[in-house]
Amino acid sequence: MLEGKAVIGETDMLQAMQDDALQLAAKALDFFDVTEATEIARVVKQEFDRMYGGGWQCIVGTNFGSFVTHSCGSFIHFSVGSLAILLFRGSAAPEIDEFSSLDGVKV
Repeated sequence: MLEGKAVIGETDMLQAMQDDALQLAAKALDFFDVTEATEIARVVKQEFDRMYGGGWQCIVGTNFGSFVTHSCGSFIHFSVGSLAILLFRGSAAPEIDEFSSLDGVKV
């Protein structure tokens, strides 16, 4: 595992779920090198699917941006050393039809 403590950036999860996310990330880092981000994400995602039902998404890396829609109470973004982990359960947003606009831009 990476040395150092996990630092939570943003979350709306219950404390127990946060603890599970941090423990699963630590477990994955015991088995995989930090360069194996896809494998780390797979472990965390599959375990959260098993523990809390399907629909979880996990992104792991050292340099990424994101903008996601998530279900209430199911989002956490944290880092361990230089490795960032984003875990969330997806949520459907209202559809925007072709005649709608967003900030005045035709979509």
